[in-house]
Amino acid sequence: MISADVWSDARRLWDFQQMHHEVHPCSVAVGLGSHDLGVADTSAALYHRGMAPFIVFTGATSRTTQSLMPRGEAMHYRERALTLGVPDAVILIEPRARNTGQNITYSKALLEAAGIPVSSVLLISKPYEERRAYATARKLWPAVEIVSASTPMSLEDYVDSISDPRLVIDMLVGSLQRLLIYPQQGFMIKMPVPEDVVGSYQRLRDAGFVSRLIPTETVLQ
Repeated sequence: MISADVWSDARRLWDFQQMHHEVHPCSVAVGLGSHDLGVADTSAALYHRGMAPFIVFTGATSRTTQSLMPRGEAMHYRERALTLGVPDAVILIEPRARNTGQNITYSKALLEAAGIPVSSVLLISKPYEERRAYATARKLWPAVEIVSASTPMSLEDYVDSISDPRLVIDMLVGSLQRLLIYPQQGFMIKMPVPEDVVGSYQRLRDAGFVSRLIPTETVLQ
């Protein structure tokens, strides 16, 4: 049973990860691979709204997706988008990336090789990964405008869709940890994190929501 205090802290991390960007037409949409097919659904919806003429789906597999998406995250996203009416000709597949940095750098290289000019990127992620994805893209693809997007939904609705509340809270904690430590390692730009958000992260970490933390001695205290 997850306590009300834990839910309150998780909701604070969830709300902080939202970038609240106003979506507008971009050169390309990039759907970041994960266990969540909602990324493919949102990519397809935004394509149909005319927000991007091309979609890159990027991602191999991870420990979370090996059994769910045995053909790779990007391939499963592509298949989902095709069922939603996205033409195959506008989908590009990047099947090798195993982390967010590789999602960005490999997608950038794929688009360059395809001769597609890019001045803006509609970066589509899970709702609780928006800020982390944005910070990574700004570091690794600084010449383009990054517009963050995800499926608009509440934490409660997301947990219901995943049916694994502990996994979602673990992921929230892992995402916040990376925002704290990755800038000093050169993986993303530094973004201010309010004290109350850090406090929620620390309480959840101390309560044992740690399965998505990376081992480090440099986590912000």
